[in-house]
Amino acid sequence: MSACHSIRETVTLPPLQERPIRVALAGQPNVGKSTLFNLLTGLHQYVGNWPGKTVERKEGHFTFNGASYRLVDLPGTYSLTANSPEELIAREFILRERPDVVVAVVDAATLERSLYLVAELLPLPVPVVVALNMMDVARQEGIQVEPEVLQAALGVPVVPMSATRGAGVPELLETVERVARGAFPYAPRLPQIRPDHREVLETIGERIAGYVPEPYPRDWVALKLLEGDVEVTRMMRAALPPERWEEVHAVLRAHDDALVAVASGRYEWIGRMVRAAVTRPRVGQIGLTERLDRWATHPVWGLAILAGILGLVFWLTYTVGAPVQELLETYMVGALAEAVRSWLSGAPAWLSGFLADGVIGGVGAVLTFLPILVIFFAALAFLEDVGYMARAAYVMDGLMHLIGLHGKSFLPLFLGFGCNVPAILGTRVIDSRRARLLTILLAPLVPCTARMAVIVFLAPAFFGPAAPLVAWGLVLLSLGVLAFTGIMLNRALFRDRRSAFIMELPLYHLPNWRTIGLSVWQRSLSFVRRAGTVILVVSVVIWALSTLPGGSAEESYLTRLGEFLEPAGRLMGLDWRLTVALLSSFVAKENSIATLGVLFRAGEEGLADLLAATYPPATALAFLVVQVLFIPCVATVAAIRQETVSWRWTAFSVGLLLVISLLAGAATFHATSLLMQ
Repeated sequence: MSACHSIRETVTLPPLQERPIRVALAGQPNVGKSTLFNLLTGLHQYVGNWPGKTVERKEGHFTFNGASYRLVDLPGTYSLTANSPEELIAREFILRERPDVVVAVVDAATLERSLYLVAELLPLPVPVVVALNMMDVARQEGIQVEPEVLQAALGVPVVPMSATRGAGVPELLETVERVARGAFPYAPRLPQIRPDHREVLETIGERIAGYVPEPYPRDWVALKLLEGDVEVTRMMRAALPPERWEEVHAVLRAHDDALVAVASGRYEWIGRMVRAAVTRPRVGQIGLTERLDRWATHPVWGLAILAGILGLVFWLTYTVGAPVQELLETYMVGALAEAVRSWLSGAPAWLSGFLADGVIGGVGAVLTFLPILVIFFAALAFLEDVGYMARAAYVMDGLMHLIGLHGKSFLPLFLGFGCNVPAILGTRVIDSRRARLLTILLAPLVPCTARMAVIVFLAPAFFGPAAPLVAWGLVLLSLGVLAFTGIMLNRALFRDRRSAFIMELPLYHLPNWRTIGLSVWQRSLSFVRRAGTVILVVSVVIWALSTLPGGSAEESYLTRLGEFLEPAGRLMGLDWRLTVALLSSFVAKENSIATLGVLFRAGEEGLADLLAATYPPATALAFLVVQVLFIPCVATVAAIRQETVSWRWTAFSVGLLLVISLLAGAATFHATSLLMQ
């Protein structure tokens, strides 16, 4: 009897009590697992992070046929070997929490690849139901899958479905309930390791008997030791007496090719399943995905298509999003602030200013972001849902490798040209923790539209006809600093490591609008709840500093702080007014212009002439350089804190940008001054 079979025999499922049926969704990336989760739970879901991890945790509940269900969406993973946090989380949840059923979502169009995870799920002491998803996409590609034959070959329930259309979902839930209540005959046919290593596996199982910590099955642990699983090896080295560990270690050293034996057994098992149940199109027949990818992944045309798609997203954002943002600012935020001032006309001035400028202004900063955020989130969700995101990453991979990243980092960085906030939030598409963190640190160096608005206003005032050249140079400088910083950070913090980038190109399929809508809703709500709180608090603090103690900006604590920091500003040729303008840009970059208008007592039209007459070109250029590289707005800082779940990395990001901007400003001022002498 094989070790895998003994695992199944030692486990008896507990009777289902009067409680929700606990179901775990498992599957590889891009198999439609999240679509199924959203379809079942709708708005009754909770998104957070797994304890001690930055990996997203999604959990929800629903009812079907009078039964309550608790559904946990496990992280997408290709296997259950502890090579990543996602793989470790998935298997630890199944082993420790023991859900009533694990639903393994597989892609019918790429069944051979999807079954590898099933091969690792079946030996675990929890019953598995296979959800054969994307049957419509498989038929579109000319692939015929026989669910009944596959079920007979696997020995576990197999339910055909198409989650994007809701087809087969009721049948899946009925099957899950039957399996959870023990009403379905469950006899999985498990993969076997290669025959020449079966005796070795039994030997290891005998050596570790009596020492395996709960709740891990002994024979599963033996199999993982043979595979060389790092976490299981560490656990058993601590659990076994030293002399017994030496015996086990000696067996493992003598069979260091065991990983190949285990994997070979699984692939041979997968081959039998596929040969039994799948009929592929005849040789030479080309599916829709292959026809589209001839253009979408072409080294030249692929880049052109990507540029067109991103240009369309950009156009939508500023054709639709910007006017809506302006309307919100004028007719909601502005009107509400004026109403509060009118309502409190007889109240103390500080109370009116606190509510109108501090509280409403802070909340308004969040609300006016939403039109742009919603469009970016919708575009991201749509491109990801139809399968194009992987193509965008593929065609940009070579260029991104130059700064220590891979192709998935390109789109979030590109979104930074619109707003750094969705750029930071968009890093969720990056699988690698290291690459995601590096992308988050670099994203604020992309000049957003708010920074560009300051440049567009100030560059003509300072440099006249040369303003377009100066503006273009500032953008190139920012991107150059981004590339250089990426190289340095990769070498200094990550020791020049590159993330393993396994490019999977899923088949194209029709979008699921419900999934896209829920994705936009969840991301927008998360931003408003988390980042909005921070923005509100900081906005009130900045308002107080710019108003107290006497009520005028010229005599405020913020001005005093600017005068205190003036010696540092002088290194870049900046006086206290320009320094205060930089500080005020922390709430919103456009505040620089408003602050200068207040300090110079001038409107925007007269301000340009006053600035040109007051500051020499060296100071002007230094100020613009610092402005384009300075610490991001509070919304971006809040997004960094949200996505890194670390104040340490947030502080590092702010400190890094502060040092970069000050050094660049000082170098620009002194170099320009020398050139003009």
